[in-house]
Amino acid sequence: MKLYRTGDGILVEEGGSFFALKVESWDALFREPGLLERARHACGGSAIPAPTAVLAPVVSQEVWAAGVTYYRSRSARIQESKDSGGGTFYDRVYAAERPELFFKAAGKRVVGPRGMVRIRSDAHWSVPEPELTLVINAAGEIVGTTIGNDMSSRDIEGENPLYLPQAKVYSGSCAIGPCILLTDGPIAKSTGIRLEIERAKSIVFAGSTTLAELKRRPEELVEYLFRETSFPDGALLMTGTGVVPGDEFTLQTGDSIRIEIDGIGTLENVVS
Repeated sequence: MKLYRTGDGILVEEGGSFFALKVESWDALFREPGLLERARHACGGSAIPAPTAVLAPVVSQEVWAAGVTYYRSRSARIQESKDSGGGTFYDRVYAAERPELFFKAAGKRVVGPRGMVRIRSDAHWSVPEPELTLVINAAGEIVGTTIGNDMSSRDIEGENPLYLPQAKVYSGSCAIGPCILLTDGPIAKSTGIRLEIERAKSIVFAGSTTLAELKRRPEELVEYLFRETSFPDGALLMTGTGVVPGDEFTLQTGDSIRIEIDGIGTLENVVS
């Protein structure tokens, strides 16, 4: 069962049919438990046409992210920061009890499906990072998953780990969508994540991973996020990336980025 924020309102998809979900606002869905039950109830109504415009499934929710949660990410961070002395820093983060968590975007800055993402004008080594993204209600319960693109400037972060906010947080750096896959149990470790980057009608990068490579449990990441911070309208948490293009690759204007996650769908964006 999937939840969409659309130009036609809030819709639930079940078995290929769409149903209207009547609610005060998008934010209200995440203030109290019971989202899955409300969605199931909506499916008892009359089916309506498929949406014509799908928006990012975010309004007031903050988007946070976890770093160095895959071995591939650990290796990439060590390589990019070796000249600045940050190599062992990322190795210790990967092995530490406490995860790396950082703020990624306010809801109003999130780019939706088919929207334009950006590379920083002062960066020369930029990549997308495909990430399973947890959708969490105000009580700290995982109510669903979606797809996230954590656009990153590898040269800026590699110059000094303290520059991470500038490498990660800027206009057009966060895309989310196309929907929320509602869940009531653990996320399967076999879930596949795939990334394709197309340039001038040719695939210039393709890679994949599964959640079996994710070092930390989603529930563990959420517990740390909610320890000392409240989210009255819920929050989204990117869980890190296990797909990183090689060191010789950087995004260019006009590139098309496609991220597919089993069960959720495909998030596609173009670099402006």
